[in-house]
Amino acid sequence: MQVKVLAFGIAKEIFGSSSISIDIESNDTDGLKNALEVKYPKLKELSSYMVAVNDEYANDKTPITQQDEIAIIPPVSGG
Repeated sequence: MQVKVLAFGIAKEIFGSSSISIDIESNDTDGLKNALEVKYPKLKELSSYMVAVNDEYANDKTPITQQDEIAIIPPVSGG
């Protein structure tokens, strides 16, 4: 299944774009993270990142469909 993923912050730099399309084998966020880390190994170097599905933070077993809005939220630091 192919899904569209929005990227913010450092994730946007890693992907080279503010959105990408990627094929995933498993229709959950764990499968998405695995596919992203294979295609974009620098993503694994982040201390952590979150996946949001339809404007809500997702856990590793949150189901994903092609119609979902998916976003990668990198760690945020502030002062």
